[in-house]
Amino acid sequence: MRLATFNINNVNRRLPILLAWLDATKPDIVCLQELKATDAQFPEHALLAAGYRAVWSGQAAWNGVAILSRDAEPVMIRKSLPGDATDRQARYIEAAVQGVIVGCLYAPNGNPQPGPKFAAKLAWHERFNAHAAGLIGSGLPVVLAGDFNIVPEPRDIYETHSYDDNALVQPEARKAYGALLAQGWTDSLRAKHPDAAIYTFWDYRRKRWERNAGLRLDHILLSPKLKAALRKAGVDREVRALEEASDHAPVWIDLRIV
Repeated sequence: MRLATFNINNVNRRLPILLAWLDATKPDIVCLQELKATDAQFPEHALLAAGYRAVWSGQAAWNGVAILSRDAEPVMIRKSLPGDATDRQARYIEAAVQGVIVGCLYAPNGNPQPGPKFAAKLAWHERFNAHAAGLIGSGLPVVLAGDFNIVPEPRDIYETHSYDDNALVQPEARKAYGALLAQGWTDSLRAKHPDAAIYTFWDYRRKRWERNAGLRLDHILLSPKLKAALRKAGVDREVRALEEASDHAPVWIDLRIV
């Protein structure tokens, strides 16, 4: 089974790129973030024609998450992150897909920091970690995949001081990610590439793609039930090089499900 996550940065604008990538790589399950589309604007029919069924939570202009499944119907479990009844942002969706529970997330950016946006980011991750603890406690095969908007370690960002004040690299954000791993989740990319500098995001500004000035923001975490099933993990960097590309590249893992 191949499972991937892709911050598409506007699903309708990047639809040709998404469809070409799906056709070329044929992942079984895909988590999408930053749809930037309402529920009604989601390209369900185009994806069905490509062989993918979907569940999604859209939002006008910003946010939006979806889970795609090749040749199988995903079953929606929840359309939002629990713990805050006032939260109306489309940042989390969860479904049962091909025998696996999949949580797809688009975490808050948190900039500028310090300030209310950074406080909201930390509060969101606190809720997310609490929900993740319940999932890992279930003993079920669970995947948490998406744009966490956290650079876990200094080696997950190119050598620079330009991000020193950025919410993505702050100690409080990294502590939240570390607390998540301490629950027992496996960071798939780091597990398979323990020593490599791996990036999944390159800002459009200052020729950061051309300079390989990247960050690792997109992660796929596995519950203990799936840890032994992990075979490969990688980043489809070539997708970032395409005309009109998202500023993120797809991240994928291969699992041997028996």
